[in-house]
Amino acid sequence: MSSRINHVSINALDLQESVDFFVDLLGAEPIETPNFGIPVQWLALGRTQLHLFERDIKPTSHHHLGITVDDLEPVYRAAERREAFDDETFGNRLVELPGDVVQLYVRDPAGNLVEIDQAGVDRLPDDLRARLKHLWDLHPQTDEQMSAGLFVPE
Repeated sequence: MSSRINHVSINALDLQESVDFFVDLLGAEPIETPNFGIPVQWLALGRTQLHLFERDIKPTSHHHLGITVDDLEPVYRAAERREAFDDETFGNRLVELPGDVVQLYVRDPAGNLVEIDQAGVDRLPDDLRARLKHLWDLHPQTDEQMSAGLFVPE
């Protein structure tokens, strides 16, 4: 059996504001959306969709969605313009994981935690690399934990 996640659904307090955020930050593309009787917008993100639904729901602190990008810098700059960084939840907005993966943590306009991932710390510009913290400096890791990999091979 073959399976993969085809969409993730999160709430938006203001649907258009959240659509604009994901379009600006990640180049998401609004696509045709059925009528569900509440404000909903589907967005295309590569081979996956992000479904936004407008509801007055407060997100939890650590539940999040992770999105892989080829180049983290433009996403970081867009988040900077929008003052969207989350420096609290995982100890820093930029964290290096074992396996040479960089994670950027931001909050969307509804407060949902979004993790943006890029392979290759050396691909970051110097100013971003200077802000980076290593996960193993924030939390001790065993050898087994240091061998963990974020990306699922295709």
